Amino acid sequence: MNKTIQTYILPKEPLTLKQKVGQLFMPAAFINDTEEEVQQMEQLIKEYHVGSICFFHSRASAATNFEGKKAIVHNEKSYDRLLELIKRYQKAASIPLLIAIDAEWGLAMRIENTAQYPYAITLGALTHGNDLIHQVGEAIGNDCKQAGIQWNLAPVVDINNNPENPVIGYRSFGDNRESVVEKAEAFLKGMAISGTLNSIKHFPGHGDTATDSHLGLPVIDKSLDELLQNELYPFKKLIDMGVDSVMVGHLLLPQLDTENPSTTSPKIITELLRKQLGFTGVVISDALNMHAVSKKFPKKGTLEKAAFDAGMDVLCFSEHVKEGVDAILSDASEQRIQESFDRIWKLKHNVFSEKGDPKEIESNSCSQLNRTIAENTITELFGDKVMADHIKSSNFLNVSVSFGKKNWFSEQISLQFGSKTVDLDAALQSNQENVVVSLFPPAVKPKNQFGMDEKTVNSIQKLIREKNVLLYLFGNPYVLDILKLKPESNVVLVYQDFEEFQKVAFDHFSGKSKAKGQLPIQLKTFRP
Repeated sequence: MNKTIQTYILPKEPLTLKQKVGQLFMPAAFINDTEEEVQQMEQLIKEYHVGSICFFHSRASAATNFEGKKAIVHNEKSYDRLLELIKRYQKAASIPLLIAIDAEWGLAMRIENTAQYPYAITLGALTHGNDLIHQVGEAIGNDCKQAGIQWNLAPVVDINNNPENPVIGYRSFGDNRESVVEKAEAFLKGMAISGTLNSIKHFPGHGDTATDSHLGLPVIDKSLDELLQNELYPFKKLIDMGVDSVMVGHLLLPQLDTENPSTTSPKIITELLRKQLGFTGVVISDALNMHAVSKKFPKKGTLEKAAFDAGMDVLCFSEHVKEGVDAILSDASEQRIQESFDRIWKLKHNVFSEKGDPKEIESNSCSQLNRTIAENTITELFGDKVMADHIKSSNFLNVSVSFGKKNWFSEQISLQFGSKTVDLDAALQSNQENVVVSLFPPAVKPKNQFGMDEKTVNSIQKLIREKNVLLYLFGNPYVLDILKLKPESNVVLVYQDFEEFQKVAFDHFSGKSKAKGQLPIQLKTFRP
């Protein structure tokens, strides 16, 4: 179905210095805010001439609820609410807002009942599928555009070379620098077709750390030469190809700057990113409320001022817009303000039509695209292929570990092979030696063993130790590092729990399709 996209026109008259400074700020907007909170945002936009806003699900979502103590309320009508709020906030703005969101794998990253595409790590398993990544980028861009979002803060181009990484992991295309560049380029080119702005992140590279920058300050103690060979490599290559913006993460690189996190470091933003790598576009901060930096600047407005002084153009998730605007106005030169404003204004000219002509875009088939990706990403990690084939042809146990998720795969095995679904306890008590396990971890992040309780993990480990197991993993491949696999273990990585992926996994199990994917990372305890 076609959908007409509302367009906005930038003002012709010159802006005041205060308006220009306001354009540097990107406060967070929350889809599930109260009416009082929405009105406060409308007032902030009007009074301080805010240039952009970034949407998050709610004040209990991951972006603000770092300790995970607040319950996230499910809202079936989040998308409708998003459209309503965008309309209200644009109406409140005298200068059209750039509406941003993190849609790395689609609007579903923030909004219920919207299209969800595979995680970057899944796309990383594609061996000859950059055209599919191109389609994903285009589809996500179109979904953003239809919603009135002009700026997708994606893709992640961090090289995930640390299995302990708590915050990047599945969001990275993998641990090979060339593959990360190729797949990010395909994603970017696809998104560009929709006219949606991009942002490569998290400069200068967030992959090799075991610290979550939402909670603390990660340290990457590497020389510039080492960084240029690995962490900085995708950024340099993609900057040379042309990107709209670069997001700077909250990292401490003591060999480059012993005092300042990257988001407040002139040595990293101005000297390295601007001068050495030659980036002339918009530099945007990672969320400034994150504890990696926010705790270091307790006085309101000082963090925003420090980031701006370091060379930042857009201050994402600023919680102190008023104080930040005042701090910059009181001290920064008009020339420095103009430099950042000009870069932001160029972005706005790129997305807002001066003619005001409505545009129409085509919606895409998410399900069909996901199915095709599944057919090309499923990966075999077989330590003993003869045994894997034997298990499938034997009178095996059908073990489902799904944590309440819909296990279509196991249901089809029951229907087609007559192997009744059993749980882990029943499998451990059985005399049957051959077992097919379908595992659906509750969480995609490694925290708390990917959301799995100790008893379940111990039971899976025992099953692997005592029986012949063929494991189908519908989740993050790093889960394998906690299962104590044996050299002869047999695993099929499905990566996602979407129904489309489950159906393709069943086709693989049935021998109707072959595994075409390749593991995009190195695992600690298991080598294929």
